Amino acid sequence: MSSILNIGISGLNAAQLALSTVSNNIANASTSGYSEESVVQAETIGQSNSQYTIGSGVNVTAVQRAYSQYLTQALWSSNSSLQNATTTNNLTTTLNGLLANSGNLQTSLDNFYSGFSSVANSPSSSSVRQAALGSASSLTSVFNTLGQQLSQQSTQVNQQIGSTVSSINTVAAQIAKLNGQIAQAGTTGNPNALLDQRDTLVQQLAGLTGISAATSNDGSISVYTSAGSTLVSGTQSYALSSGANQYDASSTDVFDSSGNDVTSQLSGGTLGALVSYRDTVLQPAQNALGQSAIALASSVNGQQAAGLDLNGQQGQAIFSVSSPTVLASSKNSSGGATVSAAVSDVSQLTTSDYLLTYTGAGTGTNGWTLSTTSGQSVALTANANGTLSADGLTFSVAGTAQTGDSYEIQPTRSASTSLSVSLTDPNGIAAAAALTASAGTGNTGSGKAGAVSVTNSANSNLLSGATITFGAGGNYSITDGAGNTTTGTYTAGQPITADGWSLSLTGTPASGDSFTVATNSNGLSDNSNALSLAALSDTGVLDSGKTSVVTSYANLTAQIGSAGSNASSDLTTQTSLYNQAMSTQQSYAGVNMNQEAANLVQFQQAYQASAQVISTAEQLFSSLITAIQYG
Repeated sequence: MSSILNIGISGLNAAQLALSTVSNNIANASTSGYSEESVVQAETIGQSNSQYTIGSGVNVTAVQRAYSQYLTQALWSSNSSLQNATTTNNLTTTLNGLLANSGNLQTSLDNFYSGFSSVANSPSSSSVRQAALGSASSLTSVFNTLGQQLSQQSTQVNQQIGSTVSSINTVAAQIAKLNGQIAQAGTTGNPNALLDQRDTLVQQLAGLTGISAATSNDGSISVYTSAGSTLVSGTQSYALSSGANQYDASSTDVFDSSGNDVTSQLSGGTLGALVSYRDTVLQPAQNALGQSAIALASSVNGQQAAGLDLNGQQGQAIFSVSSPTVLASSKNSSGGATVSAAVSDVSQLTTSDYLLTYTGAGTGTNGWTLSTTSGQSVALTANANGTLSADGLTFSVAGTAQTGDSYEIQPTRSASTSLSVSLTDPNGIAAAAALTASAGTGNTGSGKAGAVSVTNSANSNLLSGATITFGAGGNYSITDGAGNTTTGTYTAGQPITADGWSLSLTGTPASGDSFTVATNSNGLSDNSNALSLAALSDTGVLDSGKTSVVTSYANLTAQIGSAGSNASSDLTTQTSLYNQAMSTQQSYAGVNMNQEAANLVQFQQAYQASAQVISTAEQLFSSLITAIQYG
């Protein structure tokens, strides 16, 4: 009788535990990260004799969760990619919004160049000139506003990098704590709830940064960043830290627990997206906008200097813009060299940032090497005055550098926010050509003077005038206003140059013919230079004279629009992949309510049947006692 009773009790206990497990599954069907649990039963070893064996009931050996390491890690990886795509899409959407809401720079550029066309139509009108200066001010305002908004987003992104690092450290510490609890609880059974909590935290961590994970024999999990740095090992977490870039204090870098800079090695998750967006989208956009601002100022100021204003003076700069930013490394030796940079050739100016490093005497170019911040080597040229040149920039070094000292050069980053109008007098717009040429009244040849173009507005003798006198065989001499004489031989189709100007002739001058180059005396009504200023809208300035200012901005908007489109497409793709990974994982580990309802009926019936076995055993035992008493 006792064996029947024990078997019934074991079945009752097993069914009761199974019912509790099913009930828990149903209760947690909507709990994020919960894995379906099930009881594992085994027959109790019975006693046997030489003829047969009688079972002794059932034991519940474990309550295990539905878990697939492969599917779980695939979900972690998918979540990392999804959060990366989500962050990137949000940032690029904001960037495209900034371009749309900061004022239409394209319209402002068109209005600005049109202003010079209006001046050309009425070169002596002060109101038209004032309107042209107003268009210049409006244009700089749009540049400034957009540049400031990009800077503000840069500040926000750097702040988010710091806060994300803090979140990573918090989650990593929680995982390490759970590792200890799981290892301790694992000695007495499967700590399913703790394991689910840890998996949820690891998935959360994967959303913050790309990770890899490995499980140890004691059940603890080790987690590593995409840079290979350890975040969690056993019960110990290893915190990342964020801090100022060694060159640019406004830029946030990420360091591992040993203090190594791992910023460039990070990928995946929110942190990887923030770093990648800042370095490959936002900063290039800031640099490209600044490049357009510098090209605008350089081209307009250069053309201004090639003309005369209403006061008969050589045109002064309309715009001013800051010089390239030079940032010394915080690791440089104390009392080292001071480096400055200037834009010397806008046509060669790029959107790159650079690292200028002193490698020691006898190396590099005068001891210096140059590379982009992305690591591409750039050739340096040593100039006679001791300066160095590369990519349209000139570097000047004062003081004594020590080997290993380095400097980051940001040629265009701050240009858009620093652009301003420096000309305040409308009469200062140089609408007239600076120089005119005329043929001598006694000339006998067929030579005729064309327009005089300015090739070097900084030449001190530009406006001093000159006389060109031809001799036999096309030989000529040039006597400038200072009495200096130079000679040359005329070749048809080739201009005659001197003192920063260039004169083209047609026909063939005869011996004794002369031509005079003089300051334009018709400045009040001449519009030659105003037309040249207006034509700058289509004039190549950047990329060796291939790209105009208008085109450079169009390229920037296309670049940012493409980044936004790619981010949106990637988000759609990663969302689909994540949903698929989640669906696959949940089909294995998630709670199936239909199945649980069936299990509930099954274990209820098992419970009732086991109770009946116990009742039967009780009745038999009572009958046996009665028989003994009255037998």
